[in-house]
Amino acid sequence: MATRAQNEHDFPNWEDLADGGRRYWIDMPGRVSGFARYIKIVDANEVTQHFSQEVYNDEGKLIGKHQKYPVDLGHEDVVE
Repeated sequence: MATRAQNEHDFPNWEDLADGGRRYWIDMPGRVSGFARYIKIVDANEVTQHFSQEVYNDEGKLIGKHQKYPVDLGHEDVVE
């Protein structure tokens, strides 16, 4: 289990949630284009409740999602 200091170090962006937990995220540039956003949601004790990846194109439009924790649901294309 990561501490708050470790999460703040690994994820430069966060927001406090109403239940005392936090939503952390980091954006990583894609190899060719776009970027991936990794999202970690923790409870008030910094225990991970959810971890997922969102994939965005060059225009910042969400094109894919992948929930990795608590259950790995695999990659899902986002279609408008």
